[in-house]
Amino acid sequence: MSRFALTVISMLTLSSHGFAQKPFLPPVSTYSIVARDSITGEIGVAVQSHYFSVGPIVPWAEAGVGAVATQSLVDPSYGPLGLDLMRAGRTAQGALSALVSTDPGSEVRQVAMIDSDGLVAVHTGGKAITEAGHKVGRQYSVQANLMENPTVWDAMAEAFEGTKGDLAEKMLCALEAAETEGGDIRGCQSAALVVVSGNSTGRPWEDRTFDLRVEDHPQPVAELRRLVRLQRAYNRLGEVGRLASKNPAGALKVAGEVAALVPDEATNGEIPFWIGIDLLDAGQEKEAVLFLARAYDQDSRWAEVISRLPAAGILPDDRSLVDRLIEGMKQ
Repeated sequence: MSRFALTVISMLTLSSHGFAQKPFLPPVSTYSIVARDSITGEIGVAVQSHYFSVGPIVPWAEAGVGAVATQSLVDPSYGPLGLDLMRAGRTAQGALSALVSTDPGSEVRQVAMIDSDGLVAVHTGGKAITEAGHKVGRQYSVQANLMENPTVWDAMAEAFEGTKGDLAEKMLCALEAAETEGGDIRGCQSAALVVVSGNSTGRPWEDRTFDLRVEDHPQPVAELRRLVRLQRAYNRLGEVGRLASKNPAGALKVAGEVAALVPDEATNGEIPFWIGIDLLDAGQEKEAVLFLARAYDQDSRWAEVISRLPAAGILPDDRSLVDRLIEGMKQ
């Protein structure tokens, strides 16, 4: 065993790791999924719980390393410590086994891990509140506790395997299937979804394709789907700018696809506005004005934003251009 791994396990043993050593906390009873996309290598975790702000507690993921879902009578340290061990070379099973073996409260835990190779490990303690269970499939694991029905995790697995689309879509469908099957016996409150790249660039902000949380909502999974749709639009927004100078026609095509993902009012004009600015770089002023006008329809202050961009170097220092754009926005 490496010195690093021994240090991590020693930290666990000497710290407050183990629920019996901690003040009582409400159980983060929940359903979740950890998974890897076998084509892109993306790794993700998604969760819903009848618990306020589940996002900082249950889901953990790191590009090129893996993902963790830690729940039930939860010990959040399984998240960062599991990632530490996988980063140091442990498989998901090796990391989970090391942590469970040093945890005096392991019987009340439910934890799942997946590593960058898609290897999966899961632990449902014998004292996790029923209905509790899990199911492991190819490069994924679904797990749940305190459910209305013992069929929740099977329904999640079926939905994940039967859904076409990217990893975020497949995990969302798994959460929706859990809710349809009865979900948490107490109801629902918060949700979260994280997707990271299969390989690390060293720039974590670029490696996190999705990092979304619903802290408190009567329908958190439905709200999470709305946020995923928004994130998809923002993720693709950069494509317009990247294509602008090299492929103006391609930039215009992508602009239409991005704008179609969400209505203008969903972003208060933000997406059509910046599409318009990028199309100006592509030399397509007429089309740019059409998008800028859509932003103006949501909030007239976008016209003032236009006037401030030349000083920041985002638009040419050309007063006649600015005037044309503003006039076109208002028509």
